[in-house]
Order: sequence, then structure tokens, then C-alpha cells
Amino acid sequence: MEAHQRRGKTHTSLSSLITLIAIASPLASAAPSLTDDSKCECYLTNGTQTSFFATHRFLDFRNLAKHAGIPPTITKPNDSGSAPVTSEYFTSKEWTETFWVLSWNNSHQIREDATVLMVNSPNNVYIEANGDRNPSSQTWLTLRTQRLKDFQTASEIESVAPGFQYLSVRMLARTVGSPGAVTALFTYRGADRLADVQESDLEVRTMDPHNTIQYTNQPSYTEEGEEIDHATKNVTLPPGRPDWTHWAVHRLDWTPKETIWYVDGTEVATISFQTPRDPSKVILNAWSDGGEWSGNMTVNEAACVQIQWLEIVYNATDQNPAKRKRDGGGVAAVMLRGRDKDEEGGCDVVCSIDETTEPGKPVMLWNNGAVRLVGGGLVAWIPSLVTFCMLALISGGLW
Repeated sequence: MEAHQRRGKTHTSLSSLITLIAIASPLASAAPSLTDDSKCECYLTNGTQTSFFATHRFLDFRNLAKHAGIPPTITKPNDSGSAPVTSEYFTSKEWTETFWVLSWNNSHQIREDATVLMVNSPNNVYIEANGDRNPSSQTWLTLRTQRLKDFQTASEIESVAPGFQYLSVRMLARTVGSPGAVTALFTYRGADRLADVQESDLEVRTMDPHNTIQYTNQPSYTEEGEEIDHATKNVTLPPGRPDWTHWAVHRLDWTPKETIWYVDGTEVATISFQTPRDPSKVILNAWSDGGEWSGNMTVNEAACVQIQWLEIVYNATDQNPAKRKRDGGGVAAVMLRGRDKDEEGGCDVVCSIDETTEPGKPVMLWNNGAVRLVGGGLVAWIPSLVTFCMLALISGGLW
């Protein structure tokens, strides 16, 4: 009778376990659901250095047809520098809360080898209608630089907030135009001494081969002009990756240990030498000064960086909003703790901008303090629960 009861318990327990596995299996493979930022308490990125960030911003330039138009180039240096913005979009709250358009020039010789006056002009930052044969958007943001007879007209935008401290910034972008220009996305913290500058760069030089991009943790040279080899990498993009004349998602991850760059999700460069430490700005530009680095553009020629969207997740301090467990291979799992008035760093609702199918729309990875495997999008707590149940059955002699 007792043996019969044990067999009955075994049968019941096995049935329950099978039911649990049947329920858990589809959940483990379910795709995260789209959500909005108001429901997210932090954001988890994928990649080599998996990181948590507190804030998400997305600027979408794909559907701004009412602001579209290519302004004629202003041919006088003073008029170029003092030009107004090119459309009402650049006075909108969406834009002015994140970026402003700069108008400085290099008349005080920022680079000693510059051979031409460079003037940043608001007239070179504009919304442009998509003229591609098979357009994937209505419009994009353009930053333009052009060589004129007496000067180089250029463009630069800078984040309003100077206090980014670790971030992941991405843009769907391409660079087009003539040799002799540089287009760039970078973090920047200036200093009186060159050695104290903190900067992580993604630079496209239009005189380079189309599959080559320069990645740097500045400074890459000393006051005496000597190159710092470990600071920079000139990267030939892997086969199958789009070159910089084609649309691709370019990504820069600034973490406490290193800066990592990706193209369409593929890691292409990592630099741990002189990784920036302190709060910084985010800057994008298109420029040339006739010097060795940019090259000398032919008069009347131009180059542009065109951007469909720009996305940033970031922290304003060096404290991540989640508690992490690490093993020898990096972040293995994350245990999120409920928010506590006496503790900082709690994050119950974790979202992702990597797992989403719609740029700018995060997905919710998990909620309420679950444990989730960080890598491949697998939910760790479901198989862990099944394993726990199996061990319990075995230890109880019911398996």
C-alpha cells in the first residue's frame, strides 16, 4: 500500500513537472513586448560589455517632410557663422532639449596644420528629403561641409547636457561626398592641456577607402606631435558589413573599462587605453580645415553625414541602476532588487533597445526582480525553476 502511494506521488509529481515544462517552454522563447519609456526603470544593452543605463532618448528624423529643404550655401564667412537655423524643427522642444547647433570657427588655430579658415554654420544643419531610389524614410538629418574659395563651411551639433557619464549611442547613418572631409560622432570633455582631454571618436575620413573607419580614445598624439599607438585603431570593416557610404547602424559604447564600437551589431573595435572617465558631451560634425587629418577638399566640392535616427541610453553618474553578479566570463546573470528607500540602485523594470523590432521603441525584458540570463535573449529564471523542481523530486526520492 505504501509503495503504491509512493508510485502515485511519483506519477502526480511527474505530471505536474511535465505541465510546468509545457507552460514554461513557450515563455522562454517568447519575444519581449514593445513598451514605452514611462514604464522602464533602466535599460540593459547587449554586446561585449553588457551595461545598465538609467535614461533613454531617441531623435527620429525620418518623417519631417514639412521641415525639409536644402539651403543654398552661404559664401561669406561672417554671414555663414551668424546664419539662423534652417527650419522650425531646430527650435522645437524635441531638438532643443537634446542638441544645439554650433557656429564657432578655427580662426584661433585649433589645429596647427590647418591651411584654411573653417566656419561652422547653422545653415549646414538641415532636414533633407529622401531621394534614394527605394527610400526607407521620408527625410533625414544632414550635416554638411563644403569648400569655398575663401573658407571651408562646416557643421557641428553638441548635446545640451554636458554630463553624460557612460552611454551607448547609435545612429542609422551614412557619409557621402568628396574627399577631404571628416564626419564624426564622439564624446568630448575639453581641458587646458592636451593630455587631459577625454574623448572617444568615430571618424570617417572621405579620403580613405569606403570600408575604413577610424576609432580613437583621444588624445592620439602628444604636445610634441608624437603618435600614441594604443589610442587609435584604423579598422577595415569585416566582409559583409556595409561601407560608410551605405546606411548602417553605427554604435559607440562608452563603459568604465573600455570604449567599444559596432557596425550593424558587429563589434569592430575595442580600446581600453585612456578610456574617458568624467562627464562629457556628445558631438556630431562634418568638417575640413585643409590639414593632414582631413585632407584638402577641392573648391566647390562637399561632403555630408546623413542621419535617419539617433538613439542614446546613458547614465549621468558612474553608478549603474542595477546590481550585477559576475563570473570569469563577464556578466552571467543579473539579480534585480526591488527599490528600497534606504538603498540606491534598485531597478525593477528592465528594458532593452537592442531586442526591439522598432527603432526608438524599447521592449520590456522583465519586471518585478526576476533573474535573467544576459546574452542571447534567454530568460534564465524559467529553466532554473524547472531544474529546481527536478532536483527537488530527485532528492525526495520521487524521480
